[in-house]
Amino acid sequence: MKERTLVLIKPDGVKRRLIGKILSMYEEKDLEIIQLKIVDPDLNLIDFHYKEHITKPYFKDLERYFLEGPICSIIIEGEDAIQQVRNINGKTDPKEAAMGTIRYMYGESKTRNLVHASDCKESAEREIKIWF
Repeated sequence: MKERTLVLIKPDGVKRRLIGKILSMYEEKDLEIIQLKIVDPDLNLIDFHYKEHITKPYFKDLERYFLEGPICSIIIEGEDAIQQVRNINGKTDPKEAAMGTIRYMYGESKTRNLVHASDCKESAEREIKIWF
């Protein structure tokens, strides 16, 4: 089923000039980049996006991470795009991610894992509205 999902390339991915490499991994799987923009997020945007995590002990580190610099916000479309993107990204912790995934190749830690992707259709719809 054709669907859309949101991907965020986090500040370290932008700083490390990995946007092109990451985008090519999605495109190689016949996923289409529908929209892309660079966003300088503020605290309100980050808190709204991650509102379900606000009470978690790791949240302040996540906020600081997202405020380090610009983020590349992307809408991707394709067959089973949500699951495909999550497979390409790999597990949240780069140490547990499969070889060849974005997080395995470029992630530094469970927090500094380079990319965010929507986890389901409802999240994708909500997150796309937040970032676009």
